[in-house]
Amino acid sequence: MGIFSRFTDIVNSNINALLDKAEDPEKLVRLIIQEMEDTLVEVRSASAKTIANKKDVAHQISKYEAEEAEWAAKAELALSKDREDLARAALQEKKKSAEAAATLKSELELIENELAKLQSETAQLQEKLADAKSRQKTIIMRQKTVSSRLEVKKRLDSSNIDAAMGKFEQFERKIDGLESQVEAYDIGKKTLKDEFAELESDSKIEDELAALKEKMKGNSAPSKPTAVKTASKAKKA
Repeated sequence: MGIFSRFTDIVNSNINALLDKAEDPEKLVRLIIQEMEDTLVEVRSASAKTIANKKDVAHQISKYEAEEAEWAAKAELALSKDREDLARAALQEKKKSAEAAATLKSELELIENELAKLQSETAQLQEKLADAKSRQKTIIMRQKTVSSRLEVKKRLDSSNIDAAMGKFEQFERKIDGLESQVEAYDIGKKTLKDEFAELESDSKIEDELAALKEKMKGNSAPSKPTAVKTASKAKKA
């Protein structure tokens, strides 16, 4: 199992636990970063152990290779002394050392491959951790902003706002009523302006009345020819 598989399992487990508890998303961000840091520490520790194991295996390989060379030299020495039995025995030991060295070389190759994977994944994890830390403030700020906007939306859509606006309307109607009462007190009361307006109106009416009288007086007076004719008739009689 790779680093990221283990890391994903751990993070998912903790996130699911926090989501079940309805925890603050800000805690989730901190948790992910903390898990990444803890995983990085574990990976570095595993890498250190792997490197130490690699050195130990390499040391053992060198030891077996040295033994192999030593037994080869002893076999030559035995043959030079006409001790074929010793030479055969030395070659057997040489074979054992060579086989042990070959086995360890295979193990060393596996260790080196695993170490290369660890180093690659560690580098990736370090990059992701650095990126997560650089984005942490932005993510938290966005989360707070969205939460604030959501709270405002909830308040605007709540019945409390409608009730408050209803009270404003009640106050406005009450003020309208008070203003009407004030205006009612002024009904029938003449101001100075009203008095002069009435005087001007009365003066116009008087002028029109006088003009009308003059007109009617002119219409009712008899014409002069009619009066002479009437007098002539009276003398004849």
